[in-house]
Amino acid sequence: MNQTPDTLEVLQSGLATLHRMLDEAASDMTLEQLNRKNSDGGVSPFFSLWHYVRTEDNIINFVIQRKPTVWIEEEFDTQLGLHRTAQGTGMTDEEASQLNLSNLELWREYQHKVWDASEKYLSTVTSTELHAQTVAIKPLPEMSLYDGLFNVCLTHGLRHVGEIEYVRGVIGLGELAFIERDKSLDRSIMQSES
Repeated sequence: MNQTPDTLEVLQSGLATLHRMLDEAASDMTLEQLNRKNSDGGVSPFFSLWHYVRTEDNIINFVIQRKPTVWIEEEFDTQLGLHRTAQGTGMTDEEASQLNLSNLELWREYQHKVWDASEKYLSTVTSTELHAQTVAIKPLPEMSLYDGLFNVCLTHGLRHVGEIEYVRGVIGLGELAFIERDKSLDRSIMQSES
């Protein structure tokens, strides 16, 4: 008999895979490539990456847990010379085009600290809480914690991976290799019981 993974396992595995995809998407890009603005419009790969990581940091740390974000707690805004509270939602094209990364090593430190904080949080929440607790993520209507994490974090993040991968192709870096899902959560749930 096959067992289906519960929603918490889906989120844990999905976000772990998304984190690896975002890490890999930018791993071999230079500052110049990350800050590249397409002449046809759109945003830079860094804008997509910054927007998503800041969004996850805001949602999981500030909105859900009511604690300071990694961004503010560790003063990455000051260290990177970027806006303290903005994370891209509602920015004009002109504002988005002004966003530039100046320190790739420091950015990667921030990004991995957000991944660690998110994974730590997801190790403490229960499947019951995911569906019983509600969250308000502005400007969206109130939703279940699961819907917030699945839709505003996981599926939203995958969209931004695609934006970065597109630019990778345009500049000749090629597409991402297939990234296997995180199998550490499988435990044997996908195998038939004897």
